[in-house]
Amino acid sequence: MSEPPKCCICLDEFTSPASLPCGHCFCLGCIGEYWRINGACQCPLCKAFFPTRPQLKTDQTLHAGAPTEEAAEPLKAGEVPCDLCPVKHRAVKSCLECLASYCPTHLEPHYRSEELGCHLLISVVKNLEDSVCRLHGKQLNRFCRSDRTCICAMCAQTEHRGHRIISINKEAAKKKVKLKWRRVKLQQAIQERLIKVDKIKLSVDLSGENPKEAWAQNKELIRQLEEEISELQSRNTELEQLSQTEDDLHFLQMCAMVESQHINQ
Repeated sequence: MSEPPKCCICLDEFTSPASLPCGHCFCLGCIGEYWRINGACQCPLCKAFFPTRPQLKTDQTLHAGAPTEEAAEPLKAGEVPCDLCPVKHRAVKSCLECLASYCPTHLEPHYRSEELGCHLLISVVKNLEDSVCRLHGKQLNRFCRSDRTCICAMCAQTEHRGHRIISINKEAAKKKVKLKWRRVKLQQAIQERLIKVDKIKLSVDLSGENPKEAWAQNKELIRQLEEEISELQSRNTELEQLSQTEDDLHFLQMCAMVESQHINQ
């Protein structure tokens, strides 16, 4: 029995196979992404170039089948649901023009249509509105170190022109290193206070004085140290959760929020 035909881009069975004018066939999502990334409509195999985006037709005889409502699996933690699925499937891309996230099936129009094909697709994000510049409607993909804020490419050429600007990824990497050292210092401070509490309690036990009187003299100091320990542990947990944020843009936005809260306290 012969193996089913496979897409030469993903090397897997066809999903919504689309035939190009040159005759070669690929998954609709694969060829759509290939054209989007390369910025030109060209066949990956024969290198045939298409000046205008071809109307892609799918060959249903090779179709591996779109996910059905019955086939929908529960979303895992951190996964984003498709905005169009009645029974939510996992979204794989977000569109900054539509401000929506799509599963492979509902993403197909963005690969099939010339108009939708011009939309900017990004890796799927939870809070899509927070990924877009409110002033220019463009993707927030840069960080202005002068103003300590996330900006878009248009911002870099206008309001933030001449400022110290780096990519979101580089700024997030720098922040994560600093965050790691802040957590180390917090853990050291917690350990120092725990040792102080233990020493005070031990000195009370070994003093030979009236335990109640000795305890009364140190009770306030122990209470103060335990309050500091609780506050430091809470701060450490907050930073630990922050460090686990996978999306770099969301991580920087959360950092700014946390820093603002501590400044106002």
